[in-house]
Amino acid sequence: QVQLVESGGGWVQPGGSLGLSCAASRGTFVIYDMAWYRQAPGNQRELVASITAGGSPNYADFVKGRFTISRVNTRNTMFLEMNNLEVGDTAVYYCNAIIATPSVAAKDYWGQGTQVTVSS
Repeated sequence: QVQLVESGGGWVQPGGSLGLSCAASRGTFVIYDMAWYRQAPGNQRELVASITAGGSPNYADFVKGRFTISRVNTRNTMFLEMNNLEVGDTAVYYCNAIIATPSVAAKDYWGQGTQVTVSS
C-alpha cells in the first residue's frame, strides 16, 4: 500500500529555518512528480513547490529564494528546506506525489500533513 509520511514540522521564530521530509512507503511503485502544498486556517490548499522525477524544481512566487525543494529517488524521499521563515508561512504542509503501482495507474497521493508554526 502506498503511503506518504511528512516529518520535520514544528515551531520556529520569524527568520528561522526548518526542514521538512516526505517519505514514501517501501513498495514496487514508481514515483513521478512530487510537490509540497500548504494550507493555513481559512485558506485553500496552495502549491508551495514541486519537483519532477528528474529533479527540476518549481516554486511559488511567495517562497522563491527562501525555500529549496529536493528529492532522493533511491530513498523515495522528498525534502523542503525553508529559510527566512515568515509568520505567513504558518500552515499545515502536505506532501503530494504522483505514483503508479503495478495494479493502479498513476494518480495523486497525499500525506497527512505536518504543522509548521512561525511566531515570535
